[in-house]
Amino acid sequence: MSLKTVNIRALKDKLSAYLRDVQHGDVLLVTDRGRVIAELRQPTLNQHALDAVQDREQRMMERGDLRTGLPNSPHAYRKTGVRLAEADIDAALAWTRGDR
Repeated sequence: MSLKTVNIRALKDKLSAYLRDVQHGDVLLVTDRGRVIAELRQPTLNQHALDAVQDREQRMMERGDLRTGLPNSPHAYRKTGVRLAEADIDAALAWTRGDR
C-alpha cells in the first residue's frame, strides 16, 4: 500500500489507471490548487457485510422492533416497551427545561 497525491486534472485524465491503483490497495489524496480535497481508498466494509446489516434491519422492522425515520433522515430507534403516563412525561420535560 502506498499513499499518492494527484491533482484533479491528472485524476480526470487517467481515472481508470488511478482506480486500478486504489483497487490494489493504494490511497490517493486528491488535491485542488495544492489543498487536499478528497481521499480515494478501498471501501472498509465489503458488500457482504453491508447486505447482512441491511437484512438484519429489515427483519427487525418487519417484527416491529425497529422503526426508521424519513427517507432523508438516517435515524432509527428501537421500541423499548416502556410506557409512561402523559403527566410523568410533562413533568420530566418541565424539569429538563427548568420550568419546575
